[in-house]
Amino acid sequence: MIAFIPLYAYARKVPVYESFVDGAKEGFGTAIGIIPHLVGMMVAISVFRASGALDFLMGYISPLLRGLGVPPEVMPLGLLRPLTGTGSLAYATELIRVHGPDSLIGRIASTIQGSTDTTLYVLTVYFGAVGIRNGRYALKVGLFSDLVGFVAAIAVCLLVFG
Repeated sequence: MIAFIPLYAYARKVPVYESFVDGAKEGFGTAIGIIPHLVGMMVAISVFRASGALDFLMGYISPLLRGLGVPPEVMPLGLLRPLTGTGSLAYATELIRVHGPDSLIGRIASTIQGSTDTTLYVLTVYFGAVGIRNGRYALKVGLFSDLVGFVAAIAVCLLVFG
């Protein structure tokens, strides 16, 4: 495919290199346009974690999770995943390093990573790139999908490996 597309374009007398450069210029403008959205999201995530709000929330949720048979260690992953792909991957990696890849926690963390998406990041980047200002319905559906993926990942792992 990589060789076919430029060769096909060349055969059709399309200026391949010039078309590529024009597309790159357009992509650069898009990247510059979404930087403020990304910076705002990253600051909000940093404030949430650094303020201790995540730890405070976990203190209240942990007893309930233990009662349901869910390892409380995976809950921060469920909260981080819709916010940040890199942060959630780092947290999942740490869970796997500490508990092992074949542990229930490691398996749940891996399944959550594959079953959910970085909803706020996706909305920030894509909606910011095309100038959509009102994404409330997309946000609701995206976060609900993340919740369903999170719960399903835990349920399936408990059923299969628990």
